[in-house]
Amino acid sequence: MHDPSVNTVVLLDQGSDGPGRRPDSIPARAGIGLRMQHHAPVLQDLPNVAWLEVHSENYFGDGGPARDCLLAIREHYPLSLHGVGLSLGSTDNLNQQHLEELGKLIALVEPSLVSEHLCWSSVKGQYFNDLLPMPYSAESLRHMCRRVDAVQEYLGRRILIENVSSYFYWADGEFTEWDFLAELQRRSGCGILLDINNIYVNAMNHGIDAGLFVRSMPSSSVLEMHLAGHSVSQLNGNEVYIDTHNQQVAEPVWDLYMQAVQHHGRVPTLIEWDADIPELGVLVEQARTADHYAVCGYAQVA
Repeated sequence: MHDPSVNTVVLLDQGSDGPGRRPDSIPARAGIGLRMQHHAPVLQDLPNVAWLEVHSENYFGDGGPARDCLLAIREHYPLSLHGVGLSLGSTDNLNQQHLEELGKLIALVEPSLVSEHLCWSSVKGQYFNDLLPMPYSAESLRHMCRRVDAVQEYLGRRILIENVSSYFYWADGEFTEWDFLAELQRRSGCGILLDINNIYVNAMNHGIDAGLFVRSMPSSSVLEMHLAGHSVSQLNGNEVYIDTHNQQVAEPVWDLYMQAVQHHGRVPTLIEWDADIPELGVLVEQARTADHYAVCGYAQVA
């Protein structure tokens, strides 16, 4: 079990933030996903939140008001870039234009963390609006390792890879989902972004052991966690859990998060909300709740 101490992720600057310097370190506390409609409220109110994460692709291209707002906000908060469009698991060639845009954005905003997904979302240049799960095979693992290696070499830095929610499993898998991710980390040296809600959704949809998934991750490489809300729908008389990111974090997900904190220690944790987005204060309050649960998790370890 990880030693229950609060660490800070510092990937760019090993010194402390001095007067007039923008913050370059992400504390092991809860942050929120920054969405366009919250640009103005964040700049106006500077809410008491530890850090912010944005979807990288929303800020590709030169200039523009969105990028100007991001740079202004960056002066006050540490930042993480979270990608949704690189399609790492695809058999298409890596999208060089995408990588170039990402590299330019990293140089501009100097994020403490950069992450992507363990998934594929394109075939022959055609993109889907989904993050589709990988087949958990030895061949697929070698392919993902090559792709992650190539991205890390191009960017000149370690990236984090996130587990995704899924609504089907490929037949004849040679690994469990958690063993696949852990082995990808071991071979490529990437970090792990552990999405707690995705684990819970997959556990409910596929009958996997959520606690075992959490415990199977190498603690030294779990550098970020995600929390989000989900929905439950009916399909052919069966309940299907869907990672909708459109409501508050559910109680069972908070419970699983506490287990993750007990096992891996506190790391930067993000509140994601991507649909039916509420006022900024709701996200800030959810971040406070995440910090509360993290403290409770430590108390149980002690």
